[in-house]
Amino acid sequence: MELGVTVGGAVDRIEATGDSFDFVEFGLAESTGVPEETEADLRKACESHDVGLAIHLPFKQVVATAVPELNEGILDYQRRLLSWAGEMGATKAVLHATVRNPSDTDLRPTFADQLSAIVEVGREAGVEVVVENVGHQRRGLPLSVVGNIAHEVDAPICFDLGHAYMEGGNDAVDRFLGNHADRVSHLHVHDARGRGDTHMPLGAGEIDYHLLGDYLGGFDGTVAIEVFTDDVPLLEDTAWRVQTTL
Repeated sequence: MELGVTVGGAVDRIEATGDSFDFVEFGLAESTGVPEETEADLRKACESHDVGLAIHLPFKQVVATAVPELNEGILDYQRRLLSWAGEMGATKAVLHATVRNPSDTDLRPTFADQLSAIVEVGREAGVEVVVENVGHQRRGLPLSVVGNIAHEVDAPICFDLGHAYMEGGNDAVDRFLGNHADRVSHLHVHDARGRGDTHMPLGAGEIDYHLLGDYLGGFDGTVAIEVFTDDVPLLEDTAWRVQTTL
């Protein structure tokens, strides 16, 4: 198991937190421009702190729409980003499971096709694309749908513990891992509360994070601590809890 930390799109967060982890997960966003603008600083920071790299693909970009031409454009966009990620030496790329209208069941086969194509593009670039559950968000597909489609198209999963809790509580965490733990390759770990607080250190919220150990004991994938702070002792405490649980 490798333990990392999410740093958003801020290279300076690598400087603040990178020494305590095996890798960093760097976020790409449409608003920050093309990735090449941060390439030199990102490469230098990873090398100076001797950390590996994972990429979070733009979180506002949906995977599928009802318009074929737009879907082709999405594939071209993800192809460019994944090619860049491969050149940067990234091992994994996180993709939100989103569609233009998640209540439109006719879009689910389109999402499956798009996801399959993006995963294959990643393989060609040497990057493992992992699809992340965001069913609590407006454009996110439900947990069960994400799991079933991932099985259907042989896509690895990024299981976000806090997102699953926000979607359906500890029961949702339990059900999803009970059905789909074998597909989980990457974890996003943070605590949450039902009132809307998320991305807190483990133990500060309401999640029964020991469920991870019930289904993923001996996990040999990657775990990204997604706690929104640069307080290294807090990050290290969550990492310790994860390591102990798994």
